[in-house]
Amino acid sequence: MITYLIIGITLFVSYLCFRDPAKMMRLAFDPYRVVHTGEWYRILTHGFVHADLTHLLVNMFTFWSFGTYIESAFAYLGMKWSYLLLYFGGMIVASLYDLIKQKDNPYYSSIGASGAVSAVLFSYIFFEPWGMIYFFAILPIPGILFGVLYLIYCQYMARQASDRINHNAHFWGAVFGFILPPLLRPELVELFISQAFNP
Repeated sequence: MITYLIIGITLFVSYLCFRDPAKMMRLAFDPYRVVHTGEWYRILTHGFVHADLTHLLVNMFTFWSFGTYIESAFAYLGMKWSYLLLYFGGMIVASLYDLIKQKDNPYYSSIGASGAVSAVLFSYIFFEPWGMIYFFAILPIPGILFGVLYLIYCQYMARQASDRINHNAHFWGAVFGFILPPLLRPELVELFISQAFNP
């Protein structure tokens, strides 16, 4: 399955970068180098690199938890290969805001698959708006409520800039993941409305 292949590659690349920080910096998303030296590959490679084991495991566990379902849903709808568009498109779209905002900042960099994982999570919310998502792996919250709170939280934290988490990537990846299914199959809008108003 595609989900397991992506997880395997991400675990391997992240492990290599844990052992070689210089390699991590060569793969990180660095808007200044992307724009000024043409290193466009960084828009994708940063998603295979993580800051530490906790960062890696949280992202991959979340991806596995929802990715296997979404991969199957996409396959059932005849959109199997669009699952790659969801994951890597989420990674790219999640980077665009900071690509524009930080393009002249040589000190800014970002790593991690959070934008792509947020895209997969929000596709799950689109298909299962009342499916339970466990907040901090403890408190069950309906997906549609979790989604709204998550987007508000991302925007609030992005304005605070008080931690080293790329909340903008989380936000834009999530938005992309939610709108991609109906863009690919407009008839899915009716399915979402039906499920959202008939829990």
